[in-house]
Amino acid sequence: MTFSTFLRGKGLGLLAWLAGIVFFLPIAWMALTSFHSEADAAKNPPAFAASLTLDGYRDFFGADGGASPWPALINSTVASLAATLFVLLLALPAAYALSIRRVRKWTDVLFFFLSTKMLPVVAGLLPIYLFAKNTDFLDNIWLLVILYTSMNLPIAVWMMQSFLAEVPVAVIEAAQIDGARLPTVLTRVVAPITLPGIAATALICFIFSWNELLFARVLTGVVAQTAPVFLTGFITSQGLFLAKVCAASLVISLPVLAAGFAAQDKLVQGLSLGAVK
Repeated sequence: MTFSTFLRGKGLGLLAWLAGIVFFLPIAWMALTSFHSEADAAKNPPAFAASLTLDGYRDFFGADGGASPWPALINSTVASLAATLFVLLLALPAAYALSIRRVRKWTDVLFFFLSTKMLPVVAGLLPIYLFAKNTDFLDNIWLLVILYTSMNLPIAVWMMQSFLAEVPVAVIEAAQIDGARLPTVLTRVVAPITLPGIAATALICFIFSWNELLFARVLTGVVAQTAPVFLTGFITSQGLFLAKVCAASLVISLPVLAAGFAAQDKLVQGLSLGAVK
């Protein structure tokens, strides 16, 4: 190994560490600020050595008589998990038809799926609001489930189509010779082989559903309020409660961080599954 090659490798490693630190610093700063009082959190320049307190978390969980975040957290969990499940149930057979048992003009179908993501979300907000209002579907968690499913389905089909393209056709044909029907092929042959890809797709869909704010803000009120909408309640006309917002943001981010940490090996395998042909 030459010195230039060694230096190039070390330089790339150092650059990766610097990029990781840059991305991590805002999260670390948010976590530290969440343990400060509102007075210390609002100081400029920041008070790094300020005393630590749990007041922000007490306020977030309603210890001072405020609104409880649990209904919003439960709504986000239900909407995100249900939408992710429905997306997987619909995307798996669709990706199978577009990759293994290809339908006619399957490239046009893929382009159609992609074209649905080109429409700005806000452009469809008014028609959806009017539909929900006229059908008494406002402030209903299942409306969000339907919207999140339709929003995440195109990207899920695109991802899973590349994953399923790596499945050996001979394995599927052998299962069909043994009498396996399509549901059996999908659940017992295709799904186990592409499990890392399915996990990566599920995690991305869950994150997109959990973080969605625009539709949840406009279409929900009290009953179906989600965690991101609850978070915006800390920004009032009386001012920005920075310590409370940081505490709430950290708590609301924990489910996504936990899911990503638990599925990190599957996520890396899944995202690299269709990269090399």
